[in-house]
Amino acid sequence: MTQFACRRPTLFRLAMLALASLSVPTLAQAQDCGRDGAGFQAWLNRFKARAGQYGISERTLARALDGVTYDSNVISLDRNQKSFKLSFEEFYARRAGPGLIRRGQGLMQKHRAVLDRMEKEFGVPASVVISIWGLETNYGSDKGGSKSIVRSVATLAYDCRRSEFFLKELVGALQIIERGDMTPAQMKGGWAGEIGQTQFLPSAYVKYGVDYDGDGRRDLVNSVPDLLASTANFLKQHGWQRGQSWLPGTANYQVLREWNKAEVYSRTIAVMSTKMAEAR
Repeated sequence: MTQFACRRPTLFRLAMLALASLSVPTLAQAQDCGRDGAGFQAWLNRFKARAGQYGISERTLARALDGVTYDSNVISLDRNQKSFKLSFEEFYARRAGPGLIRRGQGLMQKHRAVLDRMEKEFGVPASVVISIWGLETNYGSDKGGSKSIVRSVATLAYDCRRSEFFLKELVGALQIIERGDMTPAQMKGGWAGEIGQTQFLPSAYVKYGVDYDGDGRRDLVNSVPDLLASTANFLKQHGWQRGQSWLPGTANYQVLREWNKAEVYSRTIAVMSTKMAEAR
């Protein structure tokens, strides 16, 4: 979705709860921030006082935020991101080897019924979604991180560097809990808030998450139908053109850039998807 480094879907992809028409945190609110942990608890109390305007109940606030502390490790990770400098050839060789493609082809066969339904509904080819799944978390094998999502995004929302952006993600994380998709304890992921096997940020989870297995929850951590359909829905909502090419220079390639702004990442999805589609 829009990323920190090319690793994440950075998702800087987005959202609002279906329960109500909810507002996004404003710049004025975002300017209430700090540069170390000294003021975090006072800031968190101020956030709780206004959280009702985003449709967050007192019960959810208590479950999610009581006991949450400032995470200095998250700030350190945020400050020490390295820009990606590999060429496309180097990146592709490291990230999309034959083994990853073969495994993806096997998963396309295993989940053919879900993928066929997904393609018909969203217009996004199975090979594209499977490639994203493989690149993000090695088809779920990498787990996607073990950080507390709520603690991470609360820390980053308080921090002055990108407070406005992460206020939106904190609200999204609380909305996920509010609507019953995940409990606070289940919300584990990347240090910047990425959740699940295709690494959605909380606001994108809220906006694009799909319950595709019919269990009443959008589960992008454990439900393969949900995570595949949600990824396809993200691409569709960003303008994916059914039946059209996704190679560089096309409209669909620009949609892949919405998933991840890094050119090497988008090209890798395009090439990997093409190889999988040819073998299908």
